[in-house]
Amino acid sequence: MKKKVAFVCVHNSCRSQMAEGWAKKLGSHVLEVYSAGTEEYKEVKPGAVQVMEEAGIDMSEHYPKLLSDIPAELDILITMGCNVVCPFVPSSHSEDWGLEDPSGGPIEDFRNTRDIIKEKVEDLIKRVENNEI
Repeated sequence: MKKKVAFVCVHNSCRSQMAEGWAKKLGSHVLEVYSAGTEEYKEVKPGAVQVMEEAGIDMSEHYPKLLSDIPAELDILITMGCNVVCPFVPSSHSEDWGLEDPSGGPIEDFRNTRDIIKEKVEDLIKRVENNEI
């Protein structure tokens, strides 16, 4: 049975969207993947879409979602480093990845964040496969 995982940040416009993209590409065999934000936002950041496209992941159809748009109960909640009080969502396991938001910075910041998220998602998938989570 797949684990329900949600990646959450404030706007669901960059880091959580990249994590959703990686998790769907790399972990769909063990994860049911969602992402959401705590505040409404108009679009996924173009820099995030661009760097994920460079990695072969199409996020052109992604859009920011709110917590109310995802399942109310999860197996795994990953907060991305909100710099505010992160939301409480019922889950069996939660962790904060503490990632800096690359928004407003150069495209290289988006690429670095993308690569860090990929490593963290790969580690998460291994832990799920090994029944550590």
